[in-house]
Amino acid sequence: MWAALFWGGISGSAVLVGAIAAMLFPIKKRVSSCVMAFGTGVLTGAAAYELLGESVKSGGIPPTGTGFLLGAVVFTILDLKISAKGAAKRKRSHSQNSAQKAGLAIFIGTTMDAIPESIMVGASLLTENGVSFLLVIAIFISNVPEGLSSTTGLLKSGYTRKKIFLLWLAVFAVSAFSAWAGYFFLGHASEALLAGIAAFAAGGIIAMVGSTMMPEAFEGGGPVVGLLAAIGLFVSLLLHHFS
Repeated sequence: MWAALFWGGISGSAVLVGAIAAMLFPIKKRVSSCVMAFGTGVLTGAAAYELLGESVKSGGIPPTGTGFLLGAVVFTILDLKISAKGAAKRKRSHSQNSAQKAGLAIFIGTTMDAIPESIMVGASLLTENGVSFLLVIAIFISNVPEGLSSTTGLLKSGYTRKKIFLLWLAVFAVSAFSAWAGYFFLGHASEALLAGIAAFAAGGIIAMVGSTMMPEAFEGGGPVVGLLAAIGLFVSLLLHHFS
């Protein structure tokens, strides 16, 4: 149980790292975008290898396919709702949209991104091999630029540094709790149910990558982000193979 809290906290702490960096150092958008592009590759690989691949092996295609498509649909519906409230470009640090009363929506959107990722970090501890280091690393890498960009958007919205820090501390707590919940509540779940839940998280992650992370990365980094995403995916493959 404590291990689930620990690893969930580790993955969720990345937004705090990015937020502190954004408040203390003038990090260029291109740098943040390049890190995000690399993170999209690693996160896509983690969703494919650790979540979908293992789901098919343990539960088969029906629960995996159902969970995956449902996760993508649910994330998209929620994303549309919070986008309408001002968080459509929550990962875009130079967005004017982020500066127009979108602070709370940015926070909700970031929390929505973090929950399915953290649940599966906790659930990965249910296997004999322990926590999925690939999933933890992928989430951490992808969350650092999210903390950078979202913090800049919150600063433009008029939020104080103290309030921003408390918001990201809340995301950290939610991530740790979600990982614990994934471990605690899924401990006696059937293989088919676990496969469906893992695939659900994968669907949400892929939908999030396609709708928010990749557009932001390309906007700030240009065509080179395609290469960085490919490198990230290859690194994910290596981590999966040797873990």
